[in-house]
Amino acid sequence: LGWTPRRCWDSSLRPQVRRLRLGLVARAKYISQCIDEIKQELKQDNIAVKANAVCKLTYLQMLGYDISWAAFNIIEVMSASKFTFKRIGYLAASQCFHEGTDVIMLTTNQIRKDLSSPSQYDTGVALTGLSCFVTPDLARDLANDIMTLMSHTKPYIRKKAVLIMYKVFLKYPESLRPAFPRLKEKLEDPDPGVQSAAVNVICELARRNPKNYLSLAPLFFKLMTSSTNNWVLIKIIKLFGALTPLEPRLGKKLIEPLTNLIHSTSAMSLLYECVNTVIAVLISLSSGMPNHSASIQLCVQKLRILIEDSDQNLKYLGLLAMSKILRTHPKSVQSHKDLILQCLDDKDESIRLRALDLLYGMVSKKNLMEIVKRLMTHVDKAEGTTYRDELLTKIIDICSQSNYQHITNFEWYISILVELTRLEGTRHGHLIAAQMLDVAIRVKAIRKFAVSQMSALLDSAHLVTSSTQHNGICEVLYAAAWICGEFSEHLQEPHQTLEAMLRPKVTTLPGHIQAVYVQNVVKLYASILQRQEQAGEAEAAQEVTQLLVERLPQFVQSADLEVQERASCILQLVKHVQKLQAKGVPVAEEVSALFAGELNPVAPKAQKKVPVPEGLDLDAWINEPPSDSESEDEKPKAIFHDEEQRQARHRHPEVDEEELARRREARKQEQANNPFYIKSSPSPQKFLPGMPMSEQYVKLEEERRHQQRLEKGRKARRHGSLPTESDEDIAPAQQVDIITEEMPENALPSDEDDKDPNDPYRALDIDLDKPLADSEKLPIQKHRNTETSKSPEKEDIPAVEKKSKKPKKKEKKHKEKEREKERKKEKEKKDLDFWLSTTPPLVTAPAPAPSTEELGVNAAAAPEDTCEGPKAEEAEDGDTGKSSRHKKKHKKEKEERTKDKKRGRKKQPVPEENGAEEEEEEPVPPMSSYCLLAENSYIKMTYDVQASLQKDSQVTVSVILENQSSSFLKNMELNVLDSLNAKMARPEGSSVHDGVPVPFQLPPGVSNEAKFVFTIQSIVMAQKLKGTLSFIAKDADGATHEKLDFRLHFSCSSYLVTTPCYSDAFAKLLESGDLSMSSVRVDGISMSFQNLLAKISFHHHFSVVERVDSCASMYSRSVQGHHVCLLVKKGERSVSVDGKCSDATLLGNLLEEMKATLAQC
Repeated sequence: LGWTPRRCWDSSLRPQVRRLRLGLVARAKYISQCIDEIKQELKQDNIAVKANAVCKLTYLQMLGYDISWAAFNIIEVMSASKFTFKRIGYLAASQCFHEGTDVIMLTTNQIRKDLSSPSQYDTGVALTGLSCFVTPDLARDLANDIMTLMSHTKPYIRKKAVLIMYKVFLKYPESLRPAFPRLKEKLEDPDPGVQSAAVNVICELARRNPKNYLSLAPLFFKLMTSSTNNWVLIKIIKLFGALTPLEPRLGKKLIEPLTNLIHSTSAMSLLYECVNTVIAVLISLSSGMPNHSASIQLCVQKLRILIEDSDQNLKYLGLLAMSKILRTHPKSVQSHKDLILQCLDDKDESIRLRALDLLYGMVSKKNLMEIVKRLMTHVDKAEGTTYRDELLTKIIDICSQSNYQHITNFEWYISILVELTRLEGTRHGHLIAAQMLDVAIRVKAIRKFAVSQMSALLDSAHLVTSSTQHNGICEVLYAAAWICGEFSEHLQEPHQTLEAMLRPKVTTLPGHIQAVYVQNVVKLYASILQRQEQAGEAEAAQEVTQLLVERLPQFVQSADLEVQERASCILQLVKHVQKLQAKGVPVAEEVSALFAGELNPVAPKAQKKVPVPEGLDLDAWINEPPSDSESEDEKPKAIFHDEEQRQARHRHPEVDEEELARRREARKQEQANNPFYIKSSPSPQKFLPGMPMSEQYVKLEEERRHQQRLEKGRKARRHGSLPTESDEDIAPAQQVDIITEEMPENALPSDEDDKDPNDPYRALDIDLDKPLADSEKLPIQKHRNTETSKSPEKEDIPAVEKKSKKPKKKEKKHKEKEREKERKKEKEKKDLDFWLSTTPPLVTAPAPAPSTEELGVNAAAAPEDTCEGPKAEEAEDGDTGKSSRHKKKHKKEKEERTKDKKRGRKKQPVPEENGAEEEEEEPVPPMSSYCLLAENSYIKMTYDVQASLQKDSQVTVSVILENQSSSFLKNMELNVLDSLNAKMARPEGSSVHDGVPVPFQLPPGVSNEAKFVFTIQSIVMAQKLKGTLSFIAKDADGATHEKLDFRLHFSCSSYLVTTPCYSDAFAKLLESGDLSMSSVRVDGISMSFQNLLAKISFHHHFSVVERVDSCASMYSRSVQGHHVCLLVKKGERSVSVDGKCSDATLLGNLLEEMKATLAQC
C-alpha cells in the first residue's frame, strides 16, 4: 500500500465516526473492514500511521469491541517522542490495560522515562494514564519516582503526583509509610490545587482508617479556619466527623468554628456537611453535657430551612440529617412534628418514605395515637401498593418498637391491626398476622378482647379470602385461627367459630393456613367437649364430633401434604373419640391433655445457633459423588416448568378469550402495584361488620388519661406540690410480659459478619506514627556497577582500615537520625495533646527555691534544649559541613567546661547528694482516682468527680460501667435524686424525675465510660446523693428489668482544681490576712516524703509551690474561687499539715479528708 498524506486523511478517525453515526454503511461489515485496515496500518514503520490506527481502535473499544490483541502496538505508540502520538498511546492504554494484560510489564521503563522527562506534558500524560492501569508491580517499581515528583517545581505535576499516590497506596500499601511525610508537607503547599489534592487523598485514606490520621488534626483545623475553598472544607469537615468519635476532646474544639460556618456559609452542600459533623461531635460528647443545646437548636433550624426548600434534593438531605439528630436529641426534633407530617403529602415518594423514617423516632405515649391516625388516613388515600405497603410496615414498626413501650391501650392497637386487614392487594399480611400473635401471647390482659376480634375475622373470612396470593391479606387468618384455638377458653360462642373454621371455602386458602386451621380445630373441639361434658350435654358433644367427622375429609383430600397428614391423623382420632362417646366414656380430659401447657416462641436465630455435633462433617458427601464418566449424551428430561416453557417459547398458539381476560386482569394488577401509574380513584376498602373502629378507642383513651391526671392532681395538691405530667407518667392500661424465647442447648454465641477479605482498605490500616525502618524504605532502581579489578599491590592494610571506619560513621549517623525521628514523633504527640487540652498545663513539681545550684543547672540546660532542634537541622544541611561540625565541637567543649565548673562549686559531700537523688527518684506507686460506686452480679460501677475552673459551680462525674455478666445490658438510665444543694443536669425538656440515658449498650465483659454534670450551690460540706441505675439484661433465656441503687459521694476535695501558683504570689496570698487557719497531725507514717506529696497532689488536687528538704508548700483553688494553702512537714514517723483557706468550714473538712488519706500511708 502506498501511504500518502491524502490516504492517511481518508483513513483517519473522523470519516469513520461520521459513517457509523449517520448509518451510511452496514455497521458490522464496515467495522470488520476497518479492523482489517487497522491491522495493516499497525504493521507500518511510520509512527504517525500507527498512532492513527490506535486512535481508531480507541473509538472501537468505546463501542464495545475488544482491542487487547493490539496491546503491544499501543506500547509502541506510548514510546513515541512526539507528544501528540504519546497521548494517543496512553489514552488507549488507560482504556484497555488491566492487571491481566501480559505486556504491561514492558511499560515500566517507558513510564519511568516519561516521568523524568523535562516536558511537564509528557510527565502529566504518563501520570494520568498510569492512574488507570496501575498494578501492584508497577506501583512497587514506580512509587519512588512518583514520590520524587511530589516536590516538582511545577504545581501541575505536583498535583497529579499527589493524586496518583492514592492509587499507588491501594496497590502497594507498603509505600504509604515512607511517602506519608511528603504527602503531609503538601497540605501546606503554596498552590491551592496541590493543597486540595493532598486534602482529598488524605481524607479518602482516613475515611476507612481514621485513627491513623488523628495526629493531623491541628493541621486540618488550621486549614479549616483559613481555607475559602468550599470543596476542601467539605472534605476536611467530613474527616473531622470520622475523627471525633476517636478523640472526644476534638469535638469541643470543633463546635465553635463549625457553628460559625453554619451561620456564615451560603453554600447548601457545605452547610449540610457542617450540620452532619456537629451532630457527630455532639454524639461523641457525653449525654449529660447540656451546654450544647444551642448548637443542636441551630442545626435543627437550618435543617428546617432545607426541608422547607422547594428543591427536592435539599428537602431529602434535610430529612436525612434530621434523622441523625433524632437518635440522640429526639425532643429537639419532636417540636417540628407538623413539618414532618406535611412531608407525607409530598409528590415525591422518596421524600414521603424518609418522613416515615423520622416519624418512627418521634413517637411518644402522648402522640402515638395522633400520628397513627394521620398515617391511617394516608393509607386510605395511598395510590399503588408499594407506598401503601410501606405505610403499613411503618405503622406496625412505630407501634411495636421497644416492646410496645409507647402503647397505653392494646385494645386500640388490636383494632388498628383489624382495620389494616381491610387493605386489598397488600403483600404484608404476614406482618399483621405476626403482630396479632405477638400481642396475644405477650399481653395476657388483652387475650379475651383479641379472641373476640379474631373470632369475628374468622366469621367474616369470605371478605379476606378474595386475595389468596402469597403473603396476601389472607395471612391474618393464620393468626386468627391460632389465637382462637390456643386461647379458646375466652370464646363466647366456640361452636360458631368451629363451624366458621370448617367451611368448605377454607380449602381455597394456601396450604400452610389450612394446616393451622386443622390443628386448631382440634384445640377448639377439645375445649367444646370439656364445656359440654361438665354441663352434662352428651348429645351436644356427639353432634360436635359428628360435625368434625363430616367436615374433615375435605382437608384429607387437600393437595398440600402437610394438610393431608394432619387431617388424616385428626380424623382417626375423632372417629376413635366418637366410638368412646357411643359407649358413654368421658373423653374431654384426655383430648384436652394433648394441648396442655403454653408454648413459648422460638428465638429468631435459634436454628443458626445449634452447635454442630462432634464428628459430623456437613460438607461431606452422604452418598458416593456422581462420577464424571457418566453418560452425558442422554438428554435430561425437563423436570421443572421453566424448562418446558423455554423449549416451547418459539411457538405462538392462538390466544382464546379466557387467556385475554387473564392477561387483562394481570395488567390491571400490575398497574395497581405501580406507584407511578395514575389511577382514577383509590380502591374502596371493605368494612368488616361487628369490628370496632380504632377512633372509639382514641376517645376512651383520652377519657382514661384525663381521669388519671385528675387523680394525680389531687395527690399533688394533698402534698403541696404542682402536678407535672411527663411521658413516663402515663400508665398503660395493660402490661406487656417479656416472654422468654426458646434457644437450643449449648447455643453458640452471636454470629458476626466477617469483614470482606477482598477489601483493599484493610491493608492500609497502618500505624503512621511509628519510626520508619530500613526495610520499609522504597526500592530505588539503580544501574549495576561493574567492579574494577585491583592489583594485589593496592589491596594493602591501610585501605582495609579506611573502609572499616566508614561504616562506624554511617552507623553513628543512622542512630542519631533514629533518635531524632523518635523525638519528633513524641513532640507531635505532645503537640496534639497540648492543642486538644482546654486547661493550662499543670505544674506538679516545680524546682525548689532554696537549691539554687540545681536551679542554675536547669536554667543553663533549658536554652540548650531549646536550641538543639535548629542546630541539629543546621548540621544536617548538606553544603555547610565543616563550619557546622566546628560549631558543634566548640559547643560540646563549652558544655563540658560548664559542667566541670558546677561540679567544682558543690560543697556537700558526694554520698549525701547521691542519697538525696535516690530519694527523689524513688518510683511513685500507681494510683487511681476511680472509686467503687456500686456492684451486683450484672454490673460494676466506679466513678470519679472532676471539677473545672472554666465552669463555675459545676462538676463532672465520670462513671465507668463494666458488664460482669453473660447478659447483654441495654436501655441503661442513670437517675440521681436532686437535693437543695446539688442538682443533676438533664437534657432540655426533661423533668426532675427523669433520668439521663446512658449513650451506649454493654455486651458481656465490656466496659465503657459515661459523664454526667452536676450543679453545686455550696461546696464547703461533703454530701451524698441517692441514685439508681436501671437497665434491661437480655440473655438466651429472655430479658429482665434490673436496677442498682447507689450513693454518690461528693467530697470537698472533689471541688478543688489543681492550679499552678508561683512562690511570690503564694507569699502575697499568705500575707494578705484574709485566710483562716487550721492544722492536723498524723503519726505512724513510713512513706517517703516525695510519695506523700504525690498522694496529696493526686487525691486532693494540689500543686507543689516550693519544697525544701522535708517541708513543702502546696496550693489549690475551688470551683467557686476559694484559695487553699498548705504547709506539709514530715518528721521521723509523723506528718503535720497546716492549712489556710478563705473559708474555715471548707478548710476543716479538707483537712479531715486529708487525714484519712494520710492514715493509710
